[in-house]
Amino acid sequence: MFKKIAFTLSFFLVQFTISAQQADAILGEWYTTERDAKIEIYKEGNTYAGKIVWLEQPTENGKPILDANNADKSKRNQPILGIKLIEGFKYKNGVWEEGKIYDPRNGKYYSSTIKKKNAEVLEVRGFVGFSMIGRTVEWYKVK
Repeated sequence: MFKKIAFTLSFFLVQFTISAQQADAILGEWYTTERDAKIEIYKEGNTYAGKIVWLEQPTENGKPILDANNADKSKRNQPILGIKLIEGFKYKNGVWEEGKIYDPRNGKYYSSTIKKKNAEVLEVRGFVGFSMIGRTVEWYKVK
């Protein structure tokens, strides 16, 4: 009886460890599609988030580029460098979902999912309402 209980506990521990490793596969730095920015994806409690940690051109006329299009007027004077771009993602069956992504070009948030295309490429999809209506971009692992 003890052997069965020990085996069952060991099985679930191994499954939990494998799932956690798969979920953490997006951690680290990723180039955006245009490779003009790096996004650092990190854990935030039980979810995944990401912020801009590098910009090819972080300044304009010697001043930091600001989040001028943010719908929240109080945030329009914050630099783009360092802002949280993605948040709230939960890992389920090979997909990070239930998150949102911010587009500083228009100051809007979109529902989003992330999938690993392979070890070096993430497929990031932003959409409004239904995931069929949206746009998918690829982010590339920083080496």
